[in-house]
Amino acid sequence: MTPPDPTAPRVRPDPPPGALGLATATVDDHGVLTGWSEGARRLLGYRAEEVVGRPAAELRAETATGDSGGDTARGSPEDTGGDTGGDTGGGTARGTGEGAGPCLAHGPRWSGRIALCHRDGHPLEVELLAHRGPPDDGPAGWLLVSAAPLEPQEPVTPADHAFAQCPCVLALFDTELRLARANAYMQAATARSEEQMRGLRLTELVGHGESDRVERAMRRVLESGERLELETHLREPGDRQEHTWSVSLAPLANRTGGLRGVCFAARDTTAEQEARQRLQLLNEAGARLGSHLDLDRIAQELAEVAVPRLADFASVDLLTFLHEGDEPPEGPLREPVTLRRAAHRSILDGAPEALADVGDLATHPRHSPTAACLLKGRAARHQVTPSLLASWETKDPGRAARIREHGVHSVIVTPMRARGVTLGTAFFARHRTPAPFTDDDTLLAEELTARAAVCVDNTRRYLRERRTAEALQRSLLPQRLPELTALEMASRYRPSGAWAGVGGDWFDAIQLSGARAAVVVGDVVGRGIHAAATMGRLRTAVRTLADIDLPPGELLTHLDDMVTRLYSDEKTERFWSFGATCLYVVYDPVSRRCSIAAAGHPAPLVISPEGTADVLGPPIGPPLGLGELPFEIMETELPEGSLLALYTNGLINGREREIGDGLETLRDVLSRPAPSLDALCDDVLRALPPAHPDDDIALLLARTRALHSDRVATWDIPADARAVAEARRSTTEQLIDWGLEETVFTTELIVSELVTNAIRYGRPPIRLRLIRDRDLICEVSDASSTAPHMRRARVFDEGGRGLMLVAQMATRWGTRQSTDGKTIWVEQDVSTGSTG
Repeated sequence: MTPPDPTAPRVRPDPPPGALGLATATVDDHGVLTGWSEGARRLLGYRAEEVVGRPAAELRAETATGDSGGDTARGSPEDTGGDTGGDTGGGTARGTGEGAGPCLAHGPRWSGRIALCHRDGHPLEVELLAHRGPPDDGPAGWLLVSAAPLEPQEPVTPADHAFAQCPCVLALFDTELRLARANAYMQAATARSEEQMRGLRLTELVGHGESDRVERAMRRVLESGERLELETHLREPGDRQEHTWSVSLAPLANRTGGLRGVCFAARDTTAEQEARQRLQLLNEAGARLGSHLDLDRIAQELAEVAVPRLADFASVDLLTFLHEGDEPPEGPLREPVTLRRAAHRSILDGAPEALADVGDLATHPRHSPTAACLLKGRAARHQVTPSLLASWETKDPGRAARIREHGVHSVIVTPMRARGVTLGTAFFARHRTPAPFTDDDTLLAEELTARAAVCVDNTRRYLRERRTAEALQRSLLPQRLPELTALEMASRYRPSGAWAGVGGDWFDAIQLSGARAAVVVGDVVGRGIHAAATMGRLRTAVRTLADIDLPPGELLTHLDDMVTRLYSDEKTERFWSFGATCLYVVYDPVSRRCSIAAAGHPAPLVISPEGTADVLGPPIGPPLGLGELPFEIMETELPEGSLLALYTNGLINGREREIGDGLETLRDVLSRPAPSLDALCDDVLRALPPAHPDDDIALLLARTRALHSDRVATWDIPADARAVAEARRSTTEQLIDWGLEETVFTTELIVSELVTNAIRYGRPPIRLRLIRDRDLICEVSDASSTAPHMRRARVFDEGGRGLMLVAQMATRWGTRQSTDGKTIWVEQDVSTGSTG
């Protein structure tokens, strides 16, 4: 015979049906016996037909063994959190109906010792376990189970010590899934001794829906002979909080390999589960909070992350300087503290706990929880006791009344600070969740608030830089377009959305000599203050180069050189931080000629007076800063009333639109009639870009005008000094014809000096032209490229004073070069006293 294994678990086989070790009965809600097992017959001697249908109270003995106080039931309620329902001073314990049993009216379970009457008349004290609702979907009522009687103690071995003191819940179940052994942790978890539990199934011990699932898993272990791991959630007796248990089930085999039962091991992983949930919540918060650059959106994300997984109600209040765009206040905060409600969220519809609506200002008096939290700079957790609530009512009665109304019992207030700047507070409350906030909850609230504070401060810094860049950009863009004879103009500028940042798009209109006009639009690569500053440099450079009347291609060449120098001076590794595109157009209302050059910029659209839209296709040169190819010029004649549309990429390109589709939409909108150019600009912006574009948008519309022959006079001048008098006479006649008699004397002096210089120092052909515009323009052209220079004549010099006199009499004057010579031009203001 094989000797017994001293380390093998003591598995007690389940007693056969009807054995004294296990007796069960069922009682309905009226205290009437509805079921009676064979074990109950062996225990008390009654057959089922003798007791079923009779009140259960009739089975109780009149006097309990060892008790001198009368009819007594000694027990303890479980999972009720209230009174035991029994009279421990010697009275009778009444149950549901008329004596259904002790304490059955209180809670779902009861256990204790009770004296029953055997059929032969002697009293019998048994350990009784009562569950609400019998298993296996039986009728509603109670299941009464008696525990197995004590067995003689066997010698204690080291294995017994190890089993009893194993630091987890450990139990052995036989092949019928009835408990054979339980260690100390199992007894503590169920609040019963091993003797009270022996012979009971897990469903009879726990009486919880989860126990059915675990018991089915135990059956699978017996059937498959393989280990099984699962997670379950149970509430221990007397504990309001549900715990998470990690359960391991393993088959028990004897030396020959036969199954003897199941080993049940469970470990309370509630703390680990909560830690994982907190970590998951922090990860989610990091992903959600860092995806926005909007103060209110960040606050709303914080409230949504916190409710309902941390709190039943959460609110976020920010100091007012954030929304107003001011710098943080210097020094400590002053009481009372005024905050703006940025967001709140509740498990209740409409957030009735909130005292302030989103966007409203709220003042927090001194020593209120929010003000105290801000002034101390650290989080505070409060259990809302009657005394604490009474003290709050004296400081902030409105909020205290709202707390009392909704039964708030636990509160956390955390300051929102980042990089030494106080930004606001976050408030968390519980009123439906029964468990109060813990230290771990406080740490979690602080971490969530800290992450939100960093995002809020990042947004504050970004908005400050964006406002600075926008202010710089607005100051560098033209405040209003000039009134030009050559062009009727309207413009629009729309900055990009908050995410993209301020770009370097720009436009301008410049009056040139000879009543001509230049329009320019450009785009600097990059964003922020640097892009805005670079745009300002380019705009200034274009205006300077336009003042010397450079042709469009030559102007872009000089601009390209300047961008290359900027790149070299900054010595930056980011070459494209100085990249830029530019389109420069010059229009002459006298000849109606249009000259265009482009540096990597989209070609303009021209809409004929009949409404046909075409792309003016000049050869597109490289962007500014590459310095590789020359910039070619395209010249074309535009009918009077033609419409030029200059724009940047942001107007026709975007994430939701291909550039070709945007161009076709622009063609369609510009071809439609509109009451004015301003209205047409609005139509374009409504049709094309989204509400928050990814890139800046610049749009400039210019409708061409013409100066007809009745406002222009031209004469060819012979290279002979005697022609000067004839030039003066022709000029006088033309001025009288235009009604400009008051300008005759001054204009004669100017014409005389310019024609004399052209004859003396220039080369033929020589031409004199007068243009009657808002100003009177006098131009003298010759074939020499030598530009005149104004100098200071000495006292006895016979010449050298002509250009100085011209400069004193003119509003503006200058020289422009052309491919066939130069032109000296002079403008006079004729608005006063003019009759023409």
